[in-house]
Amino acid sequence: MLSLTPIANTFSISSLICKCKSSNDTHPHALDAGYIRRAAHIADKSAGFTSPHPNFGCVIATPTGDIAGEGYLYAQGTIPAEVQAVTSAGERCRGSTAYLNMEPGDCDGDSSALSALLQGGVKRVVIGMRHPLQHFRGNAVRELRSQGLQVDLLGEDLTSKVIEDAQKECLLVNAPLICRAASRVPFSVLKYAMTLDGKIAASTGHAWWISSKLSRNLVFELRGRSDAIIVGGNTVRRDNPRLTARHGGGHMPIRIVMSQSLDLPEEANLWDMSEVSTIVVTQRGARKSFQKLLASKGVEVVEFDILNPRDLMEYFHDRGYLSVFWECGGTLAASAISSGVIHKVYAFVAPKIIGGKNAPSPVGDLGMVEMSQALNLIDVCYKQIGPDMLVSGFLQPLPDMAPTIPSPEETFVVDPTVSPYESSIIFFYKTWDPYGALSNFSPHPIQMPDENGDNVTWLSIEHYYQAHKFVGVEDTFAQDCMERIKSAKSPEEAARIGRSMQKQRPDLIRPDWDNMKIDVMYRALKCKFSTYPHLSSMLLSTAGSVLVEASPHDLFWGGGRDGEGLNYLGRLLMKLRSVFLEESSSSSESPSLAV
Repeated sequence: MLSLTPIANTFSISSLICKCKSSNDTHPHALDAGYIRRAAHIADKSAGFTSPHPNFGCVIATPTGDIAGEGYLYAQGTIPAEVQAVTSAGERCRGSTAYLNMEPGDCDGDSSALSALLQGGVKRVVIGMRHPLQHFRGNAVRELRSQGLQVDLLGEDLTSKVIEDAQKECLLVNAPLICRAASRVPFSVLKYAMTLDGKIAASTGHAWWISSKLSRNLVFELRGRSDAIIVGGNTVRRDNPRLTARHGGGHMPIRIVMSQSLDLPEEANLWDMSEVSTIVVTQRGARKSFQKLLASKGVEVVEFDILNPRDLMEYFHDRGYLSVFWECGGTLAASAISSGVIHKVYAFVAPKIIGGKNAPSPVGDLGMVEMSQALNLIDVCYKQIGPDMLVSGFLQPLPDMAPTIPSPEETFVVDPTVSPYESSIIFFYKTWDPYGALSNFSPHPIQMPDENGDNVTWLSIEHYYQAHKFVGVEDTFAQDCMERIKSAKSPEEAARIGRSMQKQRPDLIRPDWDNMKIDVMYRALKCKFSTYPHLSSMLLSTAGSVLVEASPHDLFWGGGRDGEGLNYLGRLLMKLRSVFLEESSSSSESPSLAV
């Protein structure tokens, strides 16, 4: 049975390994399955700290069956799990077996994960699942096998009941990425708390608190593992929630309010943007004056011609969200279920009875009149949380691991997540896209001189760019922000620090930033593509194509959802490409010196 609670709470490697060793004759793949589950377990540690990213874990086991080293990928741009595990294992790595929950895959030119396995002397690699994204799928497997390593894939080279159970763990850890690869909606979870008689509030609407503190703490953790949290207008009016993760730092999910009429209070906790941003989605033309009020508070308003859960999820899929957490009332929950966008359900059942004919239930009318029409959860799991019972399961199975990708002539040119208008346009956005190395977030450190002329290493362009918002500002807090950005573990964290400080303390931003930011970005881009020959080659290979950063919400650096953005990042890359092409042409035309 597939566990639906966080893996870290459900798995003990030591006990499993002992059982596997003692029963190896009965289950020949039990030891492999145990180590793969361990790799999935440690991969899950990154969930909720830097998002959205795939979750990678690696375990190195010696021929005698002992763990020599392990590691997990904190975020793209940080040390790969395989490098950590091989380094930890040291000399014990030679002749060992590496267990990976998922096939390695990274943006252009980053082969450090595979190089670590080869140079460390690993003889065999066991992989829990192939990479879901088509442009990565099978590449690492082929490369490792071409170098003489034995590569076994769960479900292909290794098959048994215990292997099937281990592979389910691997699928669950990266369920959001699998959904992204196979469909145009994020992985969506519906959560609610109800009494034993199926009520989410009293007939008066009062709902504090149905579940126990332990259950609420788990909800904070689940929120933090998501990219966004969605509520309806009723929840905002009735509960005035904050929807923060409160899990000790790291990733904070975006808060989304879905309201057709925009009949929302002028003052609400969700309009406080100091910790995390809020997006309000509504019907086109709804309460324009209130939209202006929200905009003055920093709240983003997105209008839809027809507001429904399916179109909403497709929109946020295009914005790069992998997972969404629904904490809405019964009416919106029913609409989301009917639209087919909910994949999993978490139901906290409290041992309380409140009664009431008009007390609301967690899911509104689905149009069903017979019990035979009821929707059945699959892979159901039960877990006691204090006095409450958590019932969880899937409303629909995870998408097929091998989705059919339309040919370029049909629909997509670059990536199934992007629909270009012309074949001469190359879109890029996330680092896992085929042209992901064009992104500021790609894991390519750069060295740039500081004010004193000393070279300083930055982990990514995004680190450099965000920190330079505060250059030259004579304020200790501004200098502290620069140091925090410079030491951020990932580009996402650097961006989060820089953007939040720009919102909270605009007085700390250098006064010439609007005039200088394009120049700062161009210098960083030139350094990056000059430092890495394979990146400059990739950039030159795009000659003749228009480069567009496919960010649907950044209307300055990106192209916007409907091409309304200024696309300055794409423009700078094309400018740099022209410079490189001119230099390449001049170099090839220069006469050789006579000897």
